[in-house]
This record gives sequence, C-alpha cells and structure tokens, in this order.
Amino acid sequence: MNNIADRVRQLRNELNRHNYNYYILNQPEISDMEFDLLMKELESLENEHPELADPLSPTQRVGSDLTKGFEHVIHERPMMSLANSYSLEEVDEWFERIRKALEGEDFAIVGEMKFDGTSISLTYRNGRLVRAVTRGDGTQGDDVTANVKTIRSIPLILQPGDWPEEFEIRGEILMPWDVFEKLNAERAYNEEPLFANPRNAASGTLKMQDPREVAKRHLDARFYYLLSDNLPFDNHYDNLLAARSWGFKISKAMTLLHTIDEVNKYISYWDTERKTLPVATDGLVFKVNSLRQQLNLGYTAKSPRWAIAFKFNPEKACTRLRFVSFETGRMGIVTPVANLEPVLLSGTIVKRASLHNDDIIQELDIHQGDWLYVEKGGEIIPKITGVDKERRLPDAKKIQFVTECPVCGTKLTRIYGDAAWCCPNHFGCRPQITGKIEHFCARRMMNIDGIGEETAELLFDTGLVERIADLYDLRKEQLEALERIGEKTAARIIEGIKESTKVPFERVVYALSIPNVGETTAKRLAKAVKSMDRMMQMSVEELTAVPDIGPVIAQCIYDFLRHPVNDDNIRRLTIAGVQMSLASDKLKNVTDRLAGKIIVISGTFSHHSRDEYKDIIESEGGKNTGSISKKTSFVLAGENMGPAKLEKCRSLGIPIVTEDEFLAMLATEK
Repeated sequence: MNNIADRVRQLRNELNRHNYNYYILNQPEISDMEFDLLMKELESLENEHPELADPLSPTQRVGSDLTKGFEHVIHERPMMSLANSYSLEEVDEWFERIRKALEGEDFAIVGEMKFDGTSISLTYRNGRLVRAVTRGDGTQGDDVTANVKTIRSIPLILQPGDWPEEFEIRGEILMPWDVFEKLNAERAYNEEPLFANPRNAASGTLKMQDPREVAKRHLDARFYYLLSDNLPFDNHYDNLLAARSWGFKISKAMTLLHTIDEVNKYISYWDTERKTLPVATDGLVFKVNSLRQQLNLGYTAKSPRWAIAFKFNPEKACTRLRFVSFETGRMGIVTPVANLEPVLLSGTIVKRASLHNDDIIQELDIHQGDWLYVEKGGEIIPKITGVDKERRLPDAKKIQFVTECPVCGTKLTRIYGDAAWCCPNHFGCRPQITGKIEHFCARRMMNIDGIGEETAELLFDTGLVERIADLYDLRKEQLEALERIGEKTAARIIEGIKESTKVPFERVVYALSIPNVGETTAKRLAKAVKSMDRMMQMSVEELTAVPDIGPVIAQCIYDFLRHPVNDDNIRRLTIAGVQMSLASDKLKNVTDRLAGKIIVISGTFSHHSRDEYKDIIESEGGKNTGSISKKTSFVLAGENMGPAKLEKCRSLGIPIVTEDEFLAMLATEK
C-alpha cells in the first residue's frame, strides 16, 4: 500500500509541475500524450484506492491560464475539457458507448479538426462583440476583449442573419505557421527563447498587455461551438453553418458522419491532409450532432460524454548523431547543436537540431555516434526527445560541453540562475561583434539597407567596422573597394547610414544590444527615461522602477552603460547625429505634476489599464514601483486590492487613492 501511496504522491507532484510549465511559463517539457498518460495512471490509482482521494489532486481540476493584470470573469457556462483518445480502438469504444446510451436511437456524429491554439469564449449581443474571455481554469477566465478585437478574422459586428439576440461562441485563437516561423526567426536572431509551438506563441500573444503589440502578431481564429438559449437549430452542425454565414471562421473540415467506418476513414484522411493546413492542429474532435441527445448524454465531472478528442501522434524518426557543434551567438551564449544524418520529418529534411544547453545534453545522456529520436516540436522545430541506447557503441564517449568559446577560446562562464554558458569576451569575440553589427543595421533597428550577416562579417574582417560607431565613419570609396560590394550597393549603404540618424530613440535603444533588452522593453525604457543622458545617470534602483524592468535587467543596463567600449560607442553615435532622446512630439504631453511622487499601483481598474496608468504616472513626472515602502507617496488602488498591500498601507500610514480620485487629482492640479 505504501508503494501505491508513494506513486500517487509522485504523479501528483509531477503533474502539478507540468501544469505550471504549460499554463504559467508556457514552457512545456513533455508532449500532450505523455501528460495524458500520466493523468490516466493517476485517475486509475485514485479510483482503485478512494482512501487516497485529495480534493486538490490534479485529477480534480482543469489547468489555469489566469494572468495577473486582466479582469477575471466567471463563465456563464463552464468551459470543460474533452476526454482524449490516441487509437482507433478508443474512438470505436466511445462510439459504442454512445450507441448503447441512446438505446438504439439513430444519431449522427460531427467530425471536426482539433486546432492547436488557445481556447476563447466570445459573447455577442445584438450582433456586436461585447466580451472575449480565455478558458482560464474552466470556471473563470481572463477578459482579453481589447486584444481579441485586434484579430481581423474575428467579426466585431456580425453579418445580417438569424443570430440570437445574445449568444456565446467558443473557438481557438491561433498563430498561423508563416507568422510563427517569422516570429521565431526574429527571436532566434535576437537570441531570445523560441516559442515551442504556435499554441504557446498564440497564448503568450493573447496575454500581452499592449493590444498594439498583439495586432502585430497577426493572430487568427477558428470556432467550434455555439451556445445560447435561442439557437437557430436543434443540432450542432447546422448551428455552425449558420455561424459561418454570420462571419465566423468555421473549419471546412467539419463533416457529418453516421457510421464507425466513416469516422475511421475521416481519421485516416486527416492524419495526412492536416499537414497542408495553414494553422497547427493536433487531432480531431467527434461530437454527437443532436443537442437533445447531447443533453441526455450529459457530462462526467470534467468532460462531456457526447464528445471525444482523437490526438495524432507526433511524427518522429531515429537517426544517427554525426557530431555536436557549439555555436556562439550575438550575446555570447554558446548553444550546442546536434548535427544529424539527414532524415525526412513532416515533409522536410532535418539535418540539425538545437540541444539548447548543457542540462539537456546531460538529461538525455547523449554519447558520440548515438542514434537519436527526433520529433518536429509543433511540427516545425526539430527536437531531440531521446536516445536509442541499445544501438550505442560500447566505446562511445559521453558528449561534454565545451569549457572554452569555440571561436575565441575564452573560458566560458555560467549565467547565474540560468542553464546557459556564455563567452564573456563580448568585445573581442568575432561572432559577438559581427552579430551586434548585423543586429544594429537590421530593419527593425536602424534599418541600414545592404548590411546583413555576410556584409557585417566582411566589414569586420577588413578592419573597417569593429564597433557599431565605426559605421558612421565609412566612406563610399572604402565600400566600393571591397569584394561583392559594387557602386550601387555602396551608395545604398552610405545613404542608409545617413538616414539612420532619423531613427527614433526607442529603436536606437533596441539596436544597442543591451543584454535582456528586447524590442518591447526598449520602448518602455526609452519612454520612461526620455534620453540617453538620463539613462546613463540612473542607479539600478531607479532603473528597476521602470515598468517591466526587474532587478536583473536593471543591473544588465547599468553594467552595459558603464563599460568603456559601450560608453565610447554611445558618445560617437551621439556625435554622428543618432537620436539619443525622445522626439519632441512624444515629450509634449510630459508634465511634472507628479514629480517626486513614488506610486504603487494595485488592483483592477475601469477607466484605464494598469499599463496605461504606469504611462500616465511616468508622463506626469512620477515613479511607479512594485512594492510599498516608507518612501511610497500613495497607492493607486483599484478593485480587488490585495489584503497584504492593504495591511502594509495601514501599518506604514501610506495614503490610498482611488481611480476616480487620481484622475480628479490630475484634472485639478496645475
């Protein structure tokens, strides 16, 4: 009995950890199938041993994607999960259970594509979108209406039709493959962690605080269920056809099926054809068509009996490891890469797969010449998932992570709190220098046309550009003398360098390659500090007070600006005319009405979002911090202010200002 109790405890701990990785961190470590198998094992043990029941067991809840910063909304009708199956036999058994439960009554099944995105519930009144809520924990979710409104495939106002006065429609928010590939390419270029799959990318995008940034991600959607007290039809299939006519994207894969043979043929067909779709899928869903029959079949504690999901197994192969290479990136991080015997996966030839870091190599226990199992993570990113140890050569040596930079030979250092090893020779390591030059010149940074990876390396190798500021000393005749650069290209580069002096300050901050400062952080930083002079004078504590900049990033900025090479670069860029402060039109609304005020924001608000209030405080000369102290001037408090913060305000005598009082304060102060 003790062994069973120990196994139950182990499974609960493991599932809780995977739930956290999946829903909170958006960094899953195992496949859906592996997760479901663990969950089924735990369910079986709990059913067999009711004395081990625990109301907080993972089997008693649905994973949550609730996020701080969004209003939480109770679902009028709970958003339940579907029971999963992984074989034709399990689908056949479900079909047979339906037949027996309906006692011989005729029934039809609706076959649908199972899109791999993030679940959403939309509410419409009088033909207009009024609310969009994530699935959350199934009982309540986050109100993401502002972000959903940026998705062009979601109708804000319905087409004329017989839609109910009020209804809810459920679906999946998706990131198309082409958008996902472009986004990950940009993240790889910036040496940011890649999204594991389009589902994680869509989920992360939907939870961004700035709808303008969401709009840039070009999300899409598909819808699969209509709910209302006044539906136009008494069956699921016709209701979705009606929804399609109102302007919703309903999958053309939706099909009426009447026999188990038709169901099996549907599975066989889409197992191949789904790979041609522009968005990610991970299976199929089968639902009883009649709403009356759905009602009679009812629900289990977690899922409807009248529906089941069939999950496709990820395509994988086993191929031999040729060697592991170690590659130094722009920010000095050394990444191990498995170079493989070419293998065909999901329609493409895979020759390389990132091993990410030393921890992964050790966890997989990879040896030289091993046969490795490769999957397409999200069906696009090659991923090493295991080793066939039975095929390992007896004298094969374990892969060891390099201790020195593979390019410059500098001894590597471990990044504190991270799994990565880094080359600290930031100003003498060739790929770091050329990577920073290329990054500086890229379109979303300084937009200097004509300088990509090869040209950046050529400029460095010829000694013309060793630091980014050297770009502004280039002359046309110098470029024309180089191989592969003709007169027209040289003229284009010189013109691009000249035009780059007009690039706004926030993009300059991003272009500098400050560690941990991506595009969004650079915008917030530039808006908060307003000029490079001010940024260079700020302490770590002052930098930490900038929205979305924690102590680690603040320390990175502080250290970067105090290195002699970076200080000289910034000085020379300033002399060259590069914008080192916010443009006047962005400064015109800035006042000092909150100068000297240190303000903490807590709770949820009606008139503006938390981020908007942060921007207002900064534009009025105040400082926003995340924690209450004796230095806090007042707390801007919305609904649901945390009890701990409330108690700290009382104990320290910190004033609490409501949203309306704050807005009135700004309206009256001169």
